[in-house]
Amino acid sequence: MISEFEIRQLNLSYRPVREQVERFLATNALRLDEVERYYGIFRFEEDEILAGGGIYHDIIKCVAVREDMREERLFNMLVSHLMSVAREEGHFSCKVFTKPTNLTIFRSLGFETIGQSPKALFMENSLTELKKYKNYLQNHALATAPKRGLIVMNANPFTRGHRYLVEQAAAQVDQLYIIVVKENKSLFDYRYRLAMVQQGCIDIANTKVLEGSDYQISSATFPTYFLKQVTDATDEHIRLDLDVCLRHIVPTLGITHRFVGSEPTDALTARYNELMHEVLSLQGVEVVEIERLKQNGQVISASTLRKQGLLSMAYPTSIPYVLGVMAAEAMRNELNLEGKPGLIGPHDNGAHSDMSYDVMSRSIDAIEPHLVKLAEMCYCQNLPEVKDITTCGLQAEQAMLEATGGVNTHKGAIFAMGMMIASMAHTMYVDHQLDLKRTKAIIADMAQQMQATTDTHGAEVRKKHKVKGALDLAREGYAQLWDDWVPYYKGIADRQEGKLRLLLHIVSTLDDNNLYHRGGAELTKEAQQRCAEVADSFTTQAAAELNQWMKVHNLSPGGSADMLALTLFTANIC
Repeated sequence: MISEFEIRQLNLSYRPVREQVERFLATNALRLDEVERYYGIFRFEEDEILAGGGIYHDIIKCVAVREDMREERLFNMLVSHLMSVAREEGHFSCKVFTKPTNLTIFRSLGFETIGQSPKALFMENSLTELKKYKNYLQNHALATAPKRGLIVMNANPFTRGHRYLVEQAAAQVDQLYIIVVKENKSLFDYRYRLAMVQQGCIDIANTKVLEGSDYQISSATFPTYFLKQVTDATDEHIRLDLDVCLRHIVPTLGITHRFVGSEPTDALTARYNELMHEVLSLQGVEVVEIERLKQNGQVISASTLRKQGLLSMAYPTSIPYVLGVMAAEAMRNELNLEGKPGLIGPHDNGAHSDMSYDVMSRSIDAIEPHLVKLAEMCYCQNLPEVKDITTCGLQAEQAMLEATGGVNTHKGAIFAMGMMIASMAHTMYVDHQLDLKRTKAIIADMAQQMQATTDTHGAEVRKKHKVKGALDLAREGYAQLWDDWVPYYKGIADRQEGKLRLLLHIVSTLDDNNLYHRGGAELTKEAQQRCAEVADSFTTQAAAELNQWMKVHNLSPGGSADMLALTLFTANIC
């Protein structure tokens, strides 16, 4: 009787519970995948899991029922509960990734098949969203084009290599469609990736850039796509994704050719290409693999660009997005650094009681679009007036304050990053490369046109202690950064340890107004000396002791944190 059972939410962050769920799933030939919540069915006052299932956004995952309980209708009870949880969170349809043997029971619950492979099944209990997406595609289908090609790309970011692939493909068909992967598990947000591809292809007449969906290379159809591992399970997911394409994308757009770039290094993408030839060709879709573009003997790829910071590999229209997003990423790298003296990190609030890691994270998320906007604004022949650049910075500050409830988390970082982004964007547009001399000169010139504040803590510190402030550093074109901090960082082999040592070095060499404001001149000098000593003879223990000393004295080198983010950004870009 169903009345004998109860549903409990299980806390997977508690190790014994997680291990219990993993053992339960293993007995059903499943593994625990990423879920937001997991539920189990138990007999009242008993602790053995009889059935279990999880939910991730609108995707039902990891559903299993103990073999001897499969006649108790627990499956229906569990899935109905998961669907109810999804509805409560605004998801009015649910997707499920399951085994083909579960087809009948999911169909009895109102699910319909969207795609299938020999060992995998993708279903949804409402096809409304799929129909909407297919209608969207149909509205862009060009019926008069005999040869129609398709490229599905992530473009993280859009590089010269992507542009080359599009050019080569467009020359072989009457109409080329490009679908941008919608899944937001990339460095560059979907909105930026879509915009980069749209802008990068706008001048190719027979090309249309289309929005992505949850039905093409997503966590629902291709859960291991972002794991970069080739396994038997991955083959099933690839075949499933290709089946979805054949069932819904190919006929809706009338696709005759699918284009991919050759893959010499990434095993997962190479396997995807291999199976694409096998699966699509059997259904009459010609798969064309185009040799990847090389620059200086090196294959151009988004992953290479991200690792090496080679702006020359980015397609020109992508550069503002690369600058803005990489600047925000540098701010996240600073925030995520463990062991910083007196500063907020993932597990330590440092000397702060007025802000937290979550508040800082929200702040960076709110600031990022404005950094991209500033880069777009300055990626032009004639640099905007300083007042217009300042207005963009003030808008970023306002977004920060709204996200943090009025807490000033990143005002200094907005200023420094804004100055650097504006100058780099303009230099890249004018010179088609990063001219460091011009970059420094532009920063210094903009700063000279700005008035120093007179009603802030920083202004009081500068007046009282006769030290430099943020505007002074900019008026020097950030000379310390170029001449000292970037070379110092690049000279350390261990980059993770190097970030912390770099921060300590910056503290020891910078007139950090935050330190002066919190501790005065004497404590600031002592903090600088201590940081210099730990940076030179670094140990984790010494860094931890320094952090504790800073917290005891309520010292937080916020200005140095801003310069750390700026240095990481600059070192990555250059």
